[in-house]
Amino acid sequence: MQTGGKTVFGATVGILMLETKFPRIPGDIGNATTWPFPVHYRIVEGATPDLIVRHDAREMRQAFIAEAQALVRMGCDGIVTNCGFLSILQDDLKAALGVPVASSSLMQVPMIAQTLPPGQRVGVLTISKDSLTPDHLKGAGVPLDTPIMGTDGGRCFSQAILSDRAEIDFDACRLDLLDAARVLTSAHDTIGAIVLECTNMVPYARDIRVATGLPVYSIYTLVTWFQAALSPRRFPAELDDPR
Repeated sequence: MQTGGKTVFGATVGILMLETKFPRIPGDIGNATTWPFPVHYRIVEGATPDLIVRHDAREMRQAFIAEAQALVRMGCDGIVTNCGFLSILQDDLKAALGVPVASSSLMQVPMIAQTLPPGQRVGVLTISKDSLTPDHLKGAGVPLDTPIMGTDGGRCFSQAILSDRAEIDFDACRLDLLDAARVLTSAHDTIGAIVLECTNMVPYARDIRVATGLPVYSIYTLVTWFQAALSPRRFPAELDDPR
């Protein structure tokens, strides 16, 4: 006997997307090949990167809730977003939807901190340090004294994403992320792990890991963890004696 109650089955995670035109390579949350499981997408019209990062996303609270509700009606059992700055809507979304919500990769910071040896702490790389306010950090449960470094002053990454350019030099973006990671770890020698705030940073996570030697967490690590609980893997019964 199977139970229904929704329209679409097999994709438990719904992703709220900003309205953009910039290219999204594998690893990016908006490239469907990134995920080892099916996902649903909904675009929040008018929610541009500049508006959400550099202004106040709370002005579009109802638009995000409406699109998230559409994902739930479609069949999603949990909702995530494609911008770390949407942590500022975490409480609004989870109150309105009735399903688990993970609005930002920053939500991993408290958990990761619990895994680190005494004296070590989590550092954050963000697309816009000046725009990441205490309200954003509080929405994700991030301590306000967390070391943060932005890619704002780099060659390409922040400017291309926030300006929503139709063409992006991804090699230059990679160098921006590596530079920011090195500055972050040089300025704070107690950092034991890095969290990537921006969902467009995932393609460079491995490069950052190699360059710094530190564990690197991102929206990819958050969503794969999130999905694993919404759709737990079924293991075959072991009939033979394991000895």
